[in-house]
Amino acid sequence: MMIAIDGPAGSGKGTITKILAEKFGLINIDTGAMYRSIALAVLNNHIAPDDKEKIIEIAQSIKIELKEDGTILLNGEDVSKKIREKEVSQIVSPISSIVEVRKIMVKKQQEIAKGKNVIMEGRDITTVVLPDADYKFYLDADIEERAKRRYMQNQENGIEMSLEEIKENIQKRDYNDMHKQVGALKRTKEQIYIDTTNLTIDEVADKMIKMIKE
Repeated sequence: MMIAIDGPAGSGKGTITKILAEKFGLINIDTGAMYRSIALAVLNNHIAPDDKEKIIEIAQSIKIELKEDGTILLNGEDVSKKIREKEVSQIVSPISSIVEVRKIMVKKQQEIAKGKNVIMEGRDITTVVLPDADYKFYLDADIEERAKRRYMQNQENGIEMSLEEIKENIQKRDYNDMHKQVGALKRTKEQIYIDTTNLTIDEVADKMIKMIKE
């Protein structure tokens, strides 16, 4: 079984994906963490975020591991918290917009998913990475709610960013994600659209679980 979930930052994709993965015994492939790992490697190697050639080299050479417990390893190091930091968030969208980087990551994601029961969330999962998925969802929420959620998430992880700063980052991310040359965030007729603005995580999960069971 393959479940694909798309949607903008802060729409609840990551949390919902974890719940559904546990519920149905699926492998959770966090594509956002993969792009964030590249961004972190770019920072660690003091590479300019507009140096495409070196960024492509980084994408080809680094080793990213997604553990069952949600731990993200970059070249063997646990970077689960580091990839959520402010500096990474500021450059991950333009890096993920590089066509060659997306092609490298999409190939890796498809290789991981091949022949397995998986759930995957991101921006182009229903349209590019898993176009033949059994279930395709698009989660959304208004900008104020998404910024508030990301603020709370950062607070829990000890990441200091103001609510206004987070909102500004999300707005830039939305624009970049929807205007990418390859792998842009899109709404399609095949997706099941769910507005999560006024729903709790449990309510969203229950709604999706019911649809899948039916």
